[in-house]
Amino acid sequence: MDDLEELNEQQAAAELERLARVIAEHDSRYHGDDAPVISDAEYDALRGRNRELEELFPALVRPDSPSRKVGSSVQSKFEKITHEVPMLSLDNAFSDDDVTDFVNRVRRFLKWPDDKPLQLTAEPKIDGLSLALRYEQGELVSAATRGDGTVGENVTANARTISEIPHKLNGVGLPDVVEIRGEVYLGKKDFQALNDRMEAEGKPTYVNPRNTAAGSLRQLDSNITASRPLRFFAYAWGAMSDMPGASQFNMVNLFEDWGFAINPLMGRYDTVEGLIGQYRIIEQQRASLDYDIDGVVYKVDDLDLQRRLGFVSRSPRWAIAHKFPAELATTLLKEIEIQVGRTGALSPVARLEPVTVGGVVVSNATLHNEDYIAGIGSNGEPIREGRDLRVGDTVTIYRAGDVIPKVMDVDLSKRPADSQAFVFPEICPACGSAAVREVNAKTGRPDSVRRCTGGLVCPAQAVEGLKHFVSRNAFDIDGLGDKQAEAFYEWGLIANAADIFTLKERDERSLTRLKNRDGFGDTSAANLFDSIDARRTVDLHRFIFALGIRHVGEGNAKLLARHYHTIEAFMAAMDGAASFDSDAWEELTNIDGIGETAARAVVQFFAEPHNRTVTDELLVHVTTIPAEQASSDSPVAGKTIVFTGSLEQMTRDEAKAMAERLGAKVSGSVSARTDLVVAGPGAGSKLKKAESLDVDVIDEDGWFKLVGR
Repeated sequence: MDDLEELNEQQAAAELERLARVIAEHDSRYHGDDAPVISDAEYDALRGRNRELEELFPALVRPDSPSRKVGSSVQSKFEKITHEVPMLSLDNAFSDDDVTDFVNRVRRFLKWPDDKPLQLTAEPKIDGLSLALRYEQGELVSAATRGDGTVGENVTANARTISEIPHKLNGVGLPDVVEIRGEVYLGKKDFQALNDRMEAEGKPTYVNPRNTAAGSLRQLDSNITASRPLRFFAYAWGAMSDMPGASQFNMVNLFEDWGFAINPLMGRYDTVEGLIGQYRIIEQQRASLDYDIDGVVYKVDDLDLQRRLGFVSRSPRWAIAHKFPAELATTLLKEIEIQVGRTGALSPVARLEPVTVGGVVVSNATLHNEDYIAGIGSNGEPIREGRDLRVGDTVTIYRAGDVIPKVMDVDLSKRPADSQAFVFPEICPACGSAAVREVNAKTGRPDSVRRCTGGLVCPAQAVEGLKHFVSRNAFDIDGLGDKQAEAFYEWGLIANAADIFTLKERDERSLTRLKNRDGFGDTSAANLFDSIDARRTVDLHRFIFALGIRHVGEGNAKLLARHYHTIEAFMAAMDGAASFDSDAWEELTNIDGIGETAARAVVQFFAEPHNRTVTDELLVHVTTIPAEQASSDSPVAGKTIVFTGSLEQMTRDEAKAMAERLGAKVSGSVSARTDLVVAGPGAGSKLKKAESLDVDVIDEDGWFKLVGR
């Protein structure tokens, strides 16, 4: 995937706000009213765009982010049913490389050898409405929609009208509780026949099979549902009192024995080539199938491996949806605009003649960086051989994964004779400071992003930094929002975050009092000062998040706060990690969830004198509340654990996750602060250091005995 790090952050923040609002509205229309105004592909595009932007700008992740939600809230016209096992969604793959990456991630997490077969299933991704069917003693007792993933709508009466949903399961030896999950859909032929009938009766026709199926299932009158030829494919399960199968493939085939329809195109493969081969077969048959699909779903077959892999956020690690390709369109490149983000990145944006791509009107496209404009990829190799991008060019665009619009190619035969190569600015358009590309010490190549060196003097960075500092998940200062932050900066009252906490003192000495400024009065000024005073004590994770460190969103800030506990320990550790080869650096990079990119960004932030000066000034006025240790009654709660050597019963990632769930702090290095070392075969220098420091050492069996597993 192309490097997207140079997307403008100011634009990204505004876009994330828009996406949260728009997706919530479409969720309500799609899941709640069954009256969507966009296609499924367009909806996936919005959600995918949100995910990509959050990955690129973790500091901008919103509390109401769509990535934290599944579906929409339950409508009041139906009773609620709480899913015993949440109904989560799948992550998406958009290319063969994405599928390979997915399988490689699974192998790495499980520490699965490359030469050892890893079986996965492949099946069509049905474009319908998800439904959970609960059976007790073999009898259907309830049917619930996905809802928001935790609570769904009770549509039991309507589900009973669908012929492919058995009221009683076949077979003997059934588990006492069985929850079957699958997709309700309307066949293409049945949909066409329904529309023909509606047209003949002079009634409005329906938009597409998926929406019609969803609306039919969610009728208050079950007679209406019964009049629609709805169908059901079973492909998963939720709560089960007993697991009668050991693999995904066997379980789904067992559903057929119990009386459900399963998809005949489901297969089981032990190579990436096999999975992609089945994807190609299904893609070729897509048009001839009597039901709509929008991709192929891959799942790790072994259920024990699924349990080991677990979940990330709202998606399982053991499954992914391989979506079908994006559409292309041709349009005119009217302008290349340079925007400056909160981190000083100069980001070029293509202004296009509006064109429809995959059902969405596109007028802007990311151009990433100057190399991309020149037709050079992040690896230094050409991505458009001999084809740079110029104003006036006719370009082919696509929405990557039906998400962010990108320029794929340029038609040189239509290039104006007087066109000129685009010259990327070396001066920041926001403040006039030099804009430079740092050279990567490892590769010797210049960084893909050109950044303003103006730092705190650059208005683009200063204002956005202040907005972030006072945002809801940071200091959350009531009365000091985006507009006020901009105004105070323009008035010269606040140049950096530390100035916020001296505002009242300076205002009392000023000839122009805040209460006399436009938009303020005695009460509002006093309330603002009170709000600032109320934030002079703040949780450590909020303080870290508020600093606006690249790659450190709210989640990473919480991880860092929980690990180091106090601001003093945190900053001392960052100082100790500055050489990138110390125990402090190893400890930082071994915090579960903190990758090297985020770790390096934190260390570099505190190594920058300007940042350190502002941080130190802040701490003169602000007191941070130490992070609470993970609460647990386990014998390792609050202890620092180091795992070393080869673990035979679990992978290193699983060991770390288990220890942290039990309230322990996992470190990558042994020190005098280490409480326990779990050593497997082949343990080397860490074991020796533990012995020299008289740190308790146990083996893997001892670990399981200690924690009672």
